[in-house]
Amino acid sequence: MTDGATTGADPRADDIRYMRFALALGHRNLGRTWPNPSVGAVVVADGLIVGQGVTAPGGRPHAEPTALAMAGAAARGATLYVSLEPCSHHGRTPPCTDAIVAAGIARVVTALEDPDPRVAGQGHGLLRAAGLTVSTGILAPEAARDHRGHITRVTKGRPSLHLKLAQTRDGFAGAPAERLRITGPIADGAVHLWRAHADAILVGIGTARADDPALTVRLPGLADRSPLRIVLDSSLRILPSTYLVRSARDIPTLVVTTRRAPIHAKRMLASFGVEVIGVDSDRTGRIDLAAALQVLAERGITRVCCEGGPHLADALAAADLVDVFTRITGPNALGGSGGLPAIGPALAERLASGHLIPVETRDLGPDRAVTFERSV
Repeated sequence: MTDGATTGADPRADDIRYMRFALALGHRNLGRTWPNPSVGAVVVADGLIVGQGVTAPGGRPHAEPTALAMAGAAARGATLYVSLEPCSHHGRTPPCTDAIVAAGIARVVTALEDPDPRVAGQGHGLLRAAGLTVSTGILAPEAARDHRGHITRVTKGRPSLHLKLAQTRDGFAGAPAERLRITGPIADGAVHLWRAHADAILVGIGTARADDPALTVRLPGLADRSPLRIVLDSSLRILPSTYLVRSARDIPTLVVTTRRAPIHAKRMLASFGVEVIGVDSDRTGRIDLAAALQVLAERGITRVCCEGGPHLADALAAADLVDVFTRITGPNALGGSGGLPAIGPALAERLASGHLIPVETRDLGPDRAVTFERSV
């Protein structure tokens, strides 16, 4: 629903075009701005872009003051496009609504209302009360995808979770007594880009011990985008010889365990620079997954990419914690019947019931990636 209008033959086409640019700006810094959302902002005057901004790494400054500063005097009477409702509360910096009014902006176009209770329509209301024209809902579905982590954190008290699984053509994720190479370099590059846009990357202790992964971003020029690495380890079985532990002083690493985990193991990991936090266990003695994600949200984490194996994937699905699921199918079959199925019963049920619905199919060289999103 919108109010207000732009000049020109097709004002909505202009709004869509400039909002798409604002979304592209915000998308660029996904994974770098937590605990704040990565917002894009564009200032347009007389059909020309005179200012642009994106939330800076660490969450400050916000996109709007950056775009307004670039625009300078040209912001007076201009239109500001923002991918999320401007903040209206005092934090470490003054509200963005104050900066927008002071700059003389005439019209503000946003994609989404911010569900954060400190904003939740108040930003739009303050701008309207100051005499600005406000239009909302432009490219809302696209913006909701990019801001999924922020929205999930403030409405559900946990980060959004993107689950990734690779499978052979006949549906297996692993083979007995060997490490199975399923996907090719193009698919691997896509996975690294997902990592770069995540606040944290998550695996279970089984993957950590079996694969000894680095869990870093290894795309050219993006090494500094490696996210926080998180291992779920109920009884602290992770070995000091693993790369995750040995590199913890250089790459932030967090191990989530149960409150009953042995203290000597905690101290050993701490000596390597690994942070260890304990959460409640479930009735089987394993980590309560909902509690683990809640703790991550309390630390400001909004977007988690999970690359654990089928067992962790199915447990997350059973706990209804999967928001996005990408299944990458390689071109080769494992053959035989001794492999580990990629899709467990809980995840299969979520797919069959329409709880997770397909939204995108991409060919990544010889591999095919199908992405599903939560339907409710």
